[in-house]
Amino acid sequence: MGIAGFVAGVILWGALAGLLLPRAVYRLSVEAGLPWRSACPAGHPLTGPARGWLGRAVCPRCPSGPGPAIGRRRGYAPSGGAVLATTLVCLALGAGVGARPELAVWLLLAPFTVLLCLVDRAVHRLPDVLTLPLAAGTAAALGPAALAGGAGGSWTRALLGGLVLGGVYLLLFFINPRGMGFGDVKLALVVGQVLGWYGWPVVFAGTFAAFLGGAAHGLALIALRRADRTSPIPFGPFMAGGALAGVVWAGLGLGTAAGL
Repeated sequence: MGIAGFVAGVILWGALAGLLLPRAVYRLSVEAGLPWRSACPAGHPLTGPARGWLGRAVCPRCPSGPGPAIGRRRGYAPSGGAVLATTLVCLALGAGVGARPELAVWLLLAPFTVLLCLVDRAVHRLPDVLTLPLAAGTAAALGPAALAGGAGGSWTRALLGGLVLGGVYLLLFFINPRGMGFGDVKLALVVGQVLGWYGWPVVFAGTFAAFLGGAAHGLALIALRRADRTSPIPFGPFMAGGALAGVVWAGLGLGTAAGL
């Protein structure tokens, strides 16, 4: 496969995966203790593949028309942001990692990670229904990737990275439960595996990038008077951003070492 086909495939995967996210984001974006949404804002039941979890976030039973209120009700979760985010993440992964076996794992993780970030941004939650299966799925998927020729990391180190980073976040949660959610602890099991695949320096760099990004965001909100020092911020997107930065950095470093 040439470079053009590789890039086109990554873009196509990102765009198609992103199109499936808005409905799941809408359904999962509820406060703790509430059931997942099962109807559109007008009360029409959500139907479709996977018991209504897949499909466009447009209700076919809501009337369409030129009025902005009707349009917002019919298309209750805009898809543009999810498609763009997933496509850009997949492109970054493809550019950094190249055609190594672990790229398939990262591309599978990408839409679920974007989904988690969008839900966390909306309601400050990282649902167990996503984080825990994602941790198990990452561990299972990296095993075959480690056995394939040309892999850029270690499966054993990835598993250890997940346990170590999860333990660090768990300690931070016990120290300051108001500043660190338990959902972040569970997501750390995934992030630690992704970063640990490439080595302990990458684990440190990706974790540092996450906290640096979160701190900069918080300071910016305070400076703009949109928050104060006690205001919670969704940390999942910064954890995911740190993981992405670590993977791209490590992948580019491997390519440079190989003379690519």
